[in-house]
Amino acid sequence: MKLGPYTLPNNLFVAPMAGVTDRPFRQLCKRLGAGYAVSEMIASNAMLWNSAKTLRRANHDGEVEPISVQIAGADPQMMAEAALLNIERGAQIIDINMGCPAKKVCNVASGSALLKDEPLVGKILETIVTSVNKDHPLVPVTLKIRTGWDREHKNAINIAKIAVNSGIEMLTIHGRTKADLYRGEAEYETIAAVKAAINIPVVANGDINSPIKAAQVLKETGADALMIGRAAQGRPWIFREILHYLKTGQLLQAPKVAEIQEIMNHHLLDHYEFYGEYAGVRTARKHIGWYCKGLKGSHVFRQHLNTIEDCQKQLEAVNHFFDSLKQDSEHLIYLEAA
Repeated sequence: MKLGPYTLPNNLFVAPMAGVTDRPFRQLCKRLGAGYAVSEMIASNAMLWNSAKTLRRANHDGEVEPISVQIAGADPQMMAEAALLNIERGAQIIDINMGCPAKKVCNVASGSALLKDEPLVGKILETIVTSVNKDHPLVPVTLKIRTGWDREHKNAINIAKIAVNSGIEMLTIHGRTKADLYRGEAEYETIAAVKAAINIPVVANGDINSPIKAAQVLKETGADALMIGRAAQGRPWIFREILHYLKTGQLLQAPKVAEIQEIMNHHLLDHYEFYGEYAGVRTARKHIGWYCKGLKGSHVFRQHLNTIEDCQKQLEAVNHFFDSLKQDSEHLIYLEAA
């Protein structure tokens, strides 16, 4: 799959998720089969450009290319300036967030709140694309949206046509409206309708949680690629599972406990190095919780995990937990409700 000057290894993408898709997680997913990953959302507010959080999110040292950075905001000029700044900091693709349903984003009229104002959407997209193309013509600008504001106001086709006319090179659609948040099941009819209506690559997102579901969504939508978010939390190998199924029609054997332990060790060491001791041990807890979710003894283990405030001790505790699992079986056994 081509995106601007870049040829992507495959059409399986890692969705941008705040507090999740940091550089260590993106790198891990790429190593385990993802063909492309988008950074955590970076605010376009100039006052935040040099904050510790923004600088960390803009850290792409050693990252597998192409490097895609997602920006969010509601002011066209400020977003254009943010796009240019992130290109200076290493971004090779700029993605625009018009899909996040979080209150703190929508309350400042950005994210999926923008879908209510089609003229503003057009102004934002045109301003960013024009600014980027002027100095960086090889940097593609992409867009992520939802199907609409609510179930009664689905305007994804209108937004998609505005995007194409503005010079957007790829469109990702989450199969829910802003009002849906993450409730219920994603619907793919709107994604299929958008794909039929425009001539740029369309990426389907929402509830893609297994190889079989991935194949189903590709067939139902006709999309060019799939974006996977929550299903990769604690299961980053889902990308290679889907890739194998799409290529062969066969389900790949689930990883054994020993391999998952190795993946976790690699992930945590990279995570600690990226965040440092204080933040590293705390931000790693959610990832460990996702890896362990539903496993025998995981509830008690997670409670113990929250009392550890040292990276080395946290790593030792994780390995002790997985060593105990290996004594029972070489395969994961899910006993508790996930």
